[in-house]
Amino acid sequence: MTVDMIGWAATAVFAGSYLCKDPTMLRRVQAVAACMWAVYGGIIGALPVLVANLLVAGFAGWSSFRPLIARKLPDVSRA
Repeated sequence: MTVDMIGWAATAVFAGSYLCKDPTMLRRVQAVAACMWAVYGGIIGALPVLVANLLVAGFAGWSSFRPLIARKLPDVSRA
């Protein structure tokens, strides 16, 4: 696999994320694509690409699990 193929695969995954009907799944697929872009950025030595996509992956992943975390937390306002 060439380095360019990683970038093209990341592009395909990111573009495919827009076919997701569920917003949570869209964010998770975009997080995977951003991780792929981060790997690509690391291999080619492009620190801005690496850092930007790690941030995107982190925020997309966090926001996709936020509703699950909120449902599991107890409601302390009634205590």
